[in-house]
Amino acid sequence: MFINCKGKLLDLSEPKVMGIMNITPDSFYSGSRTNTEKEILLNAEKMLTDGATFLDLGAYSSRPGAKDISVEEELNRMIPAIELILKDFPEAVLSIDTFRAEVADKCIDAGAALINDISAGKLDDNMLATIAKYQVPYIMMHMKGTPQTMKDLNQYEDLTTDVLFYFSERIKAARELGIHDIIIDPGFGFAKNIDQNFELLSKLELLKNMELPLLMGVSRKSMIWKKLDISVNDALNGTSVLNTAALLKGANILRVHDVKEAVECIKLTRELIN
Repeated sequence: MFINCKGKLLDLSEPKVMGIMNITPDSFYSGSRTNTEKEILLNAEKMLTDGATFLDLGAYSSRPGAKDISVEEELNRMIPAIELILKDFPEAVLSIDTFRAEVADKCIDAGAALINDISAGKLDDNMLATIAKYQVPYIMMHMKGTPQTMKDLNQYEDLTTDVLFYFSERIKAARELGIHDIIIDPGFGFAKNIDQNFELLSKLELLKNMELPLLMGVSRKSMIWKKLDISVNDALNGTSVLNTAALLKGANILRVHDVKEAVECIKLTRELIN
């Protein structure tokens, strides 16, 4: 199970870690915010040293109810960060967390290796064509509505069936444009309440029927800290527990704030699987 990142083949049959770097002032976990050049470089260095295969840069906060920003503001945050990281760490594999085709286009041109789209192309009609143009790996996530409206759109006849149908349709649309490398993300917390998140996690192996790499993104999310009645700052242990469960159900990428601990989850879990 390989993906091609700027000519480098990465084997996802061995799970990998994606470190979250938010170039924003308002992401839900303050520990992930990097807003100065020094913070960006220190965070990138730590994540790469700790074992991250990917760095996922986001300049548009997609937490529930987050403020909408312009394309220009998103690019003004993102492009300097890409250039800064690749200057010091030229081998870094950068993922760009955006649902806007123009942002994806300019970020790939600046050196990004893959695109992580929370809307799977549904919020920008030009996104799939942009991915096809560059033939970069594409992470498509399940979500309904927008970050501003998704909290109220968690009604499903059958959650898992709806998610599978959604991915079937989006994968078909991508394949018709010739997109080769696709990764799917169930979208924990996006148009799903806490109970629905756990329901989806419990049936995660059903998504493996899509025969595509599966990304897991629960790091420090409210399904952990609200369920345990703790704060987001205390949610690392719960994150490790759910990441381990996801690995045992076939997850290929862990998208996390805390890289070292996720790498340890993979190392220990592989001993059980192998």
